[in-house]
Amino acid sequence: MSQPPVVVVTGASRGAGRGIAIALGSYGCTVYVTGRSQQPGDSPLPGTIFETADAVTAAGGTGIAVRVDHGNDDEVKALFEQVQSEQGRLDILVNNACAIHDDLTKPGNFWEKDPGIADMLDVGLRSSYIASYYAAPIMVKQQHGLIMFTSASGSVHYVYGPVYGAHKAGMDKFAADMAEDLRPFNVAALSVWMGALKAERLMLLMESNREKYGYLEEITETPEFTGHVIWHLYNDPALMSLSGKTVIGAEMAIHYGFTDAGGRQPPSYRDTHQIEPREQYPCVIR
Repeated sequence: MSQPPVVVVTGASRGAGRGIAIALGSYGCTVYVTGRSQQPGDSPLPGTIFETADAVTAAGGTGIAVRVDHGNDDEVKALFEQVQSEQGRLDILVNNACAIHDDLTKPGNFWEKDPGIADMLDVGLRSSYIASYYAAPIMVKQQHGLIMFTSASGSVHYVYGPVYGAHKAGMDKFAADMAEDLRPFNVAALSVWMGALKAERLMLLMESNREKYGYLEEITETPEFTGHVIWHLYNDPALMSLSGKTVIGAEMAIHYGFTDAGGRQPPSYRDTHQIEPREQYPCVIR
């Protein structure tokens, strides 16, 4: 029997990362769950890496919690050394860790908000680069693998201000450019636009202003939804032809023939906002 796929999901204490980890666990994957929250109270929001790891195992996989501060390069390096030592391989990396400041969604212009919002360009954008930096040699050596970036439509239109947009655009660009370097080694890199997630942070936001945000309830995706998208991408025989692209999760579900929990089909930004991911020009300068 072949070894179950080995996965690293960063920022998986809660939200999208937690859902993605559990979904991949449901397919039998061994999932390394990273984050800083080790016990209740470590964050204002609920969720810990150990709770997620247990949920991965309960779903049918093997959950392994590793406390990692993704702002510390040495801890990230140690994570991938641990994966290599314990598993001897790495099949999927999901770059999801991100420092979300409470001021991000508050009204106001960018200069009227806390400058700490820019931390998501460190733990979010830079941390995804560093994780990929240490994951890539493992995948290149085995001539197989998938590096995913969780993103959103804010990469191509205004959402919450310039830092949020720069983060999302950067994630899409990482996928596009890393794919060029990885292609000769049969390793793919993709970015996926997630919809509004029915997770802790959004639920609090909707409750804070039902008049403004209540409509989101009808179009939300479960946190697990993107995990199923990633699984289908990973198993697609045409994966390498998609490498470098930014895909819309809702559209991938239609393409692969599955729905979200309860048979719901989340809408695509292409339909709701008339926007789509940017295509990268084929020009390569080295």
